[in-house]
Amino acid sequence: MAEATPVTPERNIRKSREGIVVSNKMNKTIVIAIVERIRHQKYEKFVTRTKKLYAHDEANDAKVGDRVRVMETRPMSKLKRWRVVEILERAK
Repeated sequence: MAEATPVTPERNIRKSREGIVVSNKMNKTIVIAIVERIRHQKYEKFVTRTKKLYAHDEANDAKVGDRVRVMETRPMSKLKRWRVVEILERAK
């Protein structure tokens, strides 16, 4: 009889984003704005797109204006799918 080797599935690489905190009014939750500049396909001008993400901030440490790095995680509520990894730069 052949030995069964346990197969451990590889964990997928999680997405990571950087953005500016625009709100910290909720408990243990921040809202960050991800701003990206993309080149328009037809007109070749740069267009600014903004995406808001809700992120889990366990320590309530991030303040409005801080630059933070967030990482994808399991759904924590209806809108929260990200968590704060580190605060890159404090607001002035």
